[in-house]
Amino acid sequence: MVRGARQSQQPRSRLAPRLTGTVEKPPRKRKSRTEFALKEIMSSGGAEDDIPQGERKTVTDFCYLLDKSKQLFNGLRDLPQYGQKQWQSYFGRTFDVYTKLWKFQQQHRQVLDNRYGLKRWQIGEIASKIGQLYYHYYLRTSETSYLNEAFSFYSAIRQRSYYSQVNKEDRPELVVKKLRYYARFIVVCLLLNKMDVVKDLVKELSDEIEDYTHRFNTEDQVEWNLVLQEVASFIEADPVMVLNDDNTIVITSNRLAETGAPLLEQGMIVGQLSLADALIIGNCNNQVKFSELTVDMFRMLQALEREPMNLASQMNKPGMQESADKPTRRENPHKYLLYKPTFSQLYTFLAASFKELPANSVLLIYLSATGVFPTGRSDSEGPYDFGGVLTNSNRDIINGDAIHKRNQSHKEMHCLHPGDLYPFTRKPLFIIVDSSNSVAYKNFTNLFGQPLVCLLSPTAYPKALQDQSQRGSLFTLFLNNPLMAFLFVSGLSSMRRGLWEKCQEYLRKINRDIAQLLTHSRSIDQAFLQFFGDEFLRLLLTRFIFCSATMRMHKIFRETRNYPESYPQLPRDETVENPHLQKHILELASILDVRNVFFENTIDDY
Repeated sequence: MVRGARQSQQPRSRLAPRLTGTVEKPPRKRKSRTEFALKEIMSSGGAEDDIPQGERKTVTDFCYLLDKSKQLFNGLRDLPQYGQKQWQSYFGRTFDVYTKLWKFQQQHRQVLDNRYGLKRWQIGEIASKIGQLYYHYYLRTSETSYLNEAFSFYSAIRQRSYYSQVNKEDRPELVVKKLRYYARFIVVCLLLNKMDVVKDLVKELSDEIEDYTHRFNTEDQVEWNLVLQEVASFIEADPVMVLNDDNTIVITSNRLAETGAPLLEQGMIVGQLSLADALIIGNCNNQVKFSELTVDMFRMLQALEREPMNLASQMNKPGMQESADKPTRRENPHKYLLYKPTFSQLYTFLAASFKELPANSVLLIYLSATGVFPTGRSDSEGPYDFGGVLTNSNRDIINGDAIHKRNQSHKEMHCLHPGDLYPFTRKPLFIIVDSSNSVAYKNFTNLFGQPLVCLLSPTAYPKALQDQSQRGSLFTLFLNNPLMAFLFVSGLSSMRRGLWEKCQEYLRKINRDIAQLLTHSRSIDQAFLQFFGDEFLRLLLTRFIFCSATMRMHKIFRETRNYPESYPQLPRDETVENPHLQKHILELASILDVRNVFFENTIDDY
C-alpha cells in the first residue's frame, strides 16, 4: 500500500503507516548476534570448553540465519513500490531464509532454549515477520490466498501466546512490538472479513494499550487510542446488519464468487479483453479509514478480488509453484492501493501500470476523492476546464469538501484533471470516479479509438443520505454490495438471513437480465461490450445499471445530480429506464415490503 505526502492535513496516527505491513525502519546497526553467541553460551552453562561442539554450531547457525533474515527483511523497504518483476527474486530469497530459520528453531528448540536463551517472544517475532511477508506478497500480487497464510501465522502467535511474557519485562519497545502485531493482525482479518476475530482482537488490543500506557506513561498513548477509534469506526461502516435467528450478525463477503457475475449466454457477442491492472485511489476528506485504507478503497478492493483459496501448504514460497500446481481459474487483477497520493506519485504508478499492461488487457482507475471545481467561466471547454479530483498536497483543505481555484488565470495544480488521463487512453481504460465533481470526466474525448468507459457517481445525494458520507460513498457501496445499498436507500437497517439470501438470489436474476439488455441493445456504444467479456468488469457494469435504475425510480432522488452518469452515455430506454428492469426493481422492493419508496410508473413521472 502506498502512502501520499506526509503533509496530509487529515489527522492520523503516526503509527498508521506501520499497520499496512510496511517494513519498519531498521534500528541503529549493532554488532552481529553471532558475535555474542559464545558469550551467551558461557553465561547459560559454564565454560566454553564444556559446551559440546555440536551445540555451539547450532547456536552459531541460528544466529547467522537470524541476522540474515533481518538483513533481507529490512531490505524490502528499498525495493521499488511499483513494477511487478523487480522484487520477485528478492522476496524469494527472503522467504528461503525465513523458511530455514523457522524450521531450524523448531528442530533445535531445546538446545536454543538451554544455550541461547531463546524466548517465546523471539519465536513470535519470527512468526510475525513471516506473516508480514505473506501480507506483503498479497499487496504485490493481489492473490488473496496469501492473506490466509498471513492469518495462519498471526493466529498461531495468538493461540500459542508467544507474546504473553512480554508484559513482565521492563522493556516498552517489546510491548510496542506486541501492539503492532495486533494492529497488523486486525488488518489481515478485516481483509478476510473475519469480523468476529477482529472484535476479539480489538478488545485484547484495548486492554494491552491500557496496560502499556499505565506502566510506562508513554507519549504515544493518544496515537494508540486513535488506532482503536479508527478500527471501531471501520467495522461499523456498513449501514445494514444481516442477522441470524439468534440475532448474531452474519458476515457477508463481497468478493467475486463462482456464481457472482452473470454468465455469458450463447450468442452474446462481447470483447475478449481482461482486467489486468487496477489503481485504487482514496483521497476523501473525513472518510472512515483504518491504517491507510478508506472504506471506499476497501469496498472497491474486494469488488476486484475472488474469494480466497487456501494454499497447498504453509511456508510454500510464493511465486515458486510449478505451473501444474497453479489453480486453473484466472488470477485476480493486480492492484495498487494509493492513499492520498500526490500528483507525481499517482502519475508514476499510472505510468508503471500502463507500461506493463499485457496485450488485450484493461487498466482500471478507481478515484474516490474530493472534488476540485473551477471558478468562473472559461472561454474554452477543454479537458482542463472542468476541474477534477483532489491529489495530495501540503495545503489546507477549504471547507473540508472542495478546493476552489482562487486565481482564475491558472488551473489547479493539485488536481487530477480529465486531460491528465488522455495519454493512458492509448490502451483500453476503464475509469470509475466517485466524487462531488465526477461529471468533469463526462467531458472525455476518445483520441485513440481504444475501448474507454467512465462510470461516474452522483455529484450530490438527497439531504436524508448526506450524513452517511463518512461511512463511505453510496455509489461505491452499490458497486460493492448492491443489495445492502438497496436496503439502505429503502430505509432498512437490518434483515434476517433467510430474507437476505432470497433477495440475493433475486438480484442474481436481475443481473442476468441486465446482461441481456446490454448485449441485445442495438444502440449501445461498443466500448461497453468490449469490456463485458471480463467477469469483474461485467459485474461492475451490471451493478452500475442497477444502481442508476434504482436511484431514478426512488422518490427522494429527484434531481439530475442525484443520478450516476457514464461516458459514453448508455441508451436510457434500453438500460437504466427499461420497463422490464423497472418491474424487477419493484418486485425486489415488494419482497422487502418497501415498494412505497419507489415510483410505480417511473417513465410517466419524468
